[in-house]
Amino acid sequence: MDRLHLMTVFIAVAEAESFAGAARKLGMSPPAATRAVAALEARLQARLLNRSTRHVRVTEAGQRYLEDARRVIAAADEADEAASGGNAPPRGLLTITAPALFGLRYVMPGINDYLLRHPEVTVDALLLDRVVNLLEEGVDVAVRIGELPDSNLSALRVGQVRRVVCAAPAYLAERGAPHTPTDLQRHSLIASRGVGSSHEWRFSDGGKPLSVRLKPRLTVSNNEAAIAAAVAGLGLTRLLSYQVAPLLAAGQLQQVLAEYDDASQPIHILHQEGRLASAKTRTFIDLMAERLRGHPELR
Repeated sequence: MDRLHLMTVFIAVAEAESFAGAARKLGMSPPAATRAVAALEARLQARLLNRSTRHVRVTEAGQRYLEDARRVIAAADEADEAASGGNAPPRGLLTITAPALFGLRYVMPGINDYLLRHPEVTVDALLLDRVVNLLEEGVDVAVRIGELPDSNLSALRVGQVRRVVCAAPAYLAERGAPHTPTDLQRHSLIASRGVGSSHEWRFSDGGKPLSVRLKPRLTVSNNEAAIAAAVAGLGLTRLLSYQVAPLLAAGQLQQVLAEYDDASQPIHILHQEGRLASAKTRTFIDLMAERLRGHPELR
């Protein structure tokens, strides 16, 4: 069998941790995927995967080979594109990750537009509220919110968001609006673990950091639950601006303490491929950057 084909199958099995899952992704049968990995192991005289009736796991030797195989496949794709003069249409699988709610509202419309423009591309969209390791999980493009740690990833800034405190107009009419962050201690508060600590909110007072330790009446595990509770009039909550922008615009929520907002958080598009990005990656980033930079809620 062709060595690049064997590598491609092995990468898919390793990432899916399943022969059946890899076979579906590649449009082949599970027995064919099993034979391909067995042929690769026989060629290398090394066990790359540990198999059981329930799980497939990469061995230590397989992990090293997986990283090298990804680089080889990427280099082959780049060579093909270079030989075609860069005029070949984008094609193949593009794996994208973004925060769940942000991805649903802002990234998925871009993905839909992209797929309509490029019929030879398929997309696997991972909308998750956790940091996905692009290399280990085989992700091509990530949209991230917040300051970035140092890394060898290419990053393109495309917007910004900030934290806002808000409540339903009915709640504010009954309890009054807080005028300073310390006033929050006399209010009913809704905290979401989805935006960090549930017991401390940080503000900026004339450029100086100000932290207020709080005792929430309600603590929830995700932002959607905090939004629903705030709209129901249970109290004040603090979330990222994009998460509540439609409700603020509709008048279902009202912002308070705007003059104490802390620093904005940047939005970046990340990828591994640098200036040699494949056509599918490059064209998607171009489209997504244009859409995000043009969105009024992300400026």
